[in-house]
Amino acid sequence: MSSPHVPYQNGSAESLDVRRSSPPQRNMEASATFSELLKRVKAEGLMDFHPRYYIGRLALNALLLAAGFTAFFLLGDSWWQLLVAAWMGLCGTQCAYMFHDAGHKAMFRDKRVATAVGYIHANLINGASYGWWVNHHNRHHSNPNHLDMDPDIGRRTAIFDIKQYAARRGVKRFIVRYQSVLFFVLLVLESLKMSKTAVKAISGGQTKRPVLEATLILLRAVIYLTLLFTVLPPLLAVVFLVVQQFVQGLYFGMIFAPNHKGMAVRDGEAESLDWLERQVLTSRNIRPSWLIDFLYGGLNYQVEHHLFPSMAQKNLPRARELTRAYCAERGVPYHEVGFWASYREVAGFLHKVSAPVRRGEAEPAMRRRAG
Repeated sequence: MSSPHVPYQNGSAESLDVRRSSPPQRNMEASATFSELLKRVKAEGLMDFHPRYYIGRLALNALLLAAGFTAFFLLGDSWWQLLVAAWMGLCGTQCAYMFHDAGHKAMFRDKRVATAVGYIHANLINGASYGWWVNHHNRHHSNPNHLDMDPDIGRRTAIFDIKQYAARRGVKRFIVRYQSVLFFVLLVLESLKMSKTAVKAISGGQTKRPVLEATLILLRAVIYLTLLFTVLPPLLAVVFLVVQQFVQGLYFGMIFAPNHKGMAVRDGEAESLDWLERQVLTSRNIRPSWLIDFLYGGLNYQVEHHLFPSMAQKNLPRARELTRAYCAERGVPYHEVGFWASYREVAGFLHKVSAPVRRGEAEPAMRRRAG
């Protein structure tokens, strides 16, 4: 049975069978097609490349990193270095936006240049595997919020449907019980998890350029650790490393958490939603402002990013206007909320999904779900 859940709102998460029902609040008298929206977007040139924009973003990130390194060397043996560690954690996520857009081929027409940007910003700067990430992320975009086909759901400890609880063991079951809080606490480990995944993917032959990826990650580790333990005493060096990784993991995780969590969850082998509905119903936008746009690297326009993954960040605001208008015309639910509301929705959804576990009713709930 294919059972997606509608967006979590007002403390309830309803479900419906998409094989028998249409998405909520859909105007069946008007047909919504992705091709029609795409025509409007292309007519305004929104799918064009903007290399100068990305050159500017790359230059800005280089300046931010340079400022961090400058402060690091000037401060030397000082506990004020922990502020530098936090700064470098923020810079790491800003650089992650660049390998994200490079992986989507949104940056430059020359694929070789985009690929070079990807490897530098993923492997060398962040210790992640660019090759693994591109494959993983493409599968996520094809089937967002699908319990069996979206790898972003499958690799999490938290559950997004009670049927996933059966696969949890030991401490993971404790985490699920209190996942509305622990999900956010554990985001501090995201950066470390990406590095661990990179090692496993490269050593396991899951990347096309294992030698290049391993070399870049090893070079990063050598430079990073040498600088830390040369400039700083051992204890401060270790604390610096922990703070930098935790801040980057938290920032990275908090940016991606509200994109889909608490939106329509899908299941089953049959796909009854077309491309437009599949992306719009499973994605949540964060209301834009110049600060939100910068902090989220354009990923606050999650609906538009999923509809047009190769679109440059620069064009997402205008694409949002066109998409909102088109969805309103055709009766397709379009979900956009403010910054704090997005995290409240995520926490509320996680709390509701794990409620049977806290009540000791997980087994009956799973049986009902299976039936």
